[in-house]
Amino acid sequence: MVAIMEKGLRMARVLITGTSQGIGRVSALEAIRRGHQVVGTARNVGDLDGIEGLAAALRLDVTDPHSIEAAIRDAGELDALISNAGVTTNGPVETVPLSEFSRLFEINALGALRVAQPLIARFRRQGHGRLIFLSSILGQIALPFKAPYAASKFALEAIGESLAAETREFGLHVSLIEPGPVSGTAGRANGTNFFSDNDPYQKLFDAGPSGAHLDTATVTVEEVARKVVDTLEEESPALHVPVGTLAVDLIRTKYSSLNAALSGR
Repeated sequence: MVAIMEKGLRMARVLITGTSQGIGRVSALEAIRRGHQVVGTARNVGDLDGIEGLAAALRLDVTDPHSIEAAIRDAGELDALISNAGVTTNGPVETVPLSEFSRLFEINALGALRVAQPLIARFRRQGHGRLIFLSSILGQIALPFKAPYAASKFALEAIGESLAAETREFGLHVSLIEPGPVSGTAGRANGTNFFSDNDPYQKLFDAGPSGAHLDTATVTVEEVARKVVDTLEEESPALHVPVGTLAVDLIRTKYSSLNAALSGR
């Protein structure tokens, strides 16, 4: 299925996890619009209704190895994976239960790895393949009250960086998409909140860097989806792909601070 042209990967067959809503759904529509064959997956296949042009619609739960095995088998030939499925949560480190940390790692990091591992082997044997992971700027910069989510995305970034170094010589490309806050899917509204009544941290949460003022610096789901499919098609895609001015600015600030600290040694 794969065809390499001047600008990179065209006419690819790609499996997308978490295709039922948000970035996954819009990325599927964008990829279909550009002529790719998209295998959409979701925990409930019925949630994929309404996505016209899918090459296949399959059940896949990133926490269920049997569903992953069946989906990859039934997907047929593949050129790429867009690993999008994920969840978030909000709360202070002091009170977020350890079970919630475990849940986010299980879905955001280990879930992505469960799907990727059998495809890494397949792509290595066929001599080409792309693995695109939906990470976050919080995989680079941890903000207050987002520790479980940020920690899971830091783990995903570590997996992606190691994987890229390990598989480059086999013709594989790995990319980590790192959007800033996404309008319509912001963590404040899309996840469990672990704040009690009269919580001493609530005021800081409302006013701080994970608070409402980030709404003015969001990127749209469509912007992220376009960047995802651009990365799919690029001849030499970047490993780290920040999306949005806030994401770029936060990364620059982080590494400027590190450089300043190192220069003082």
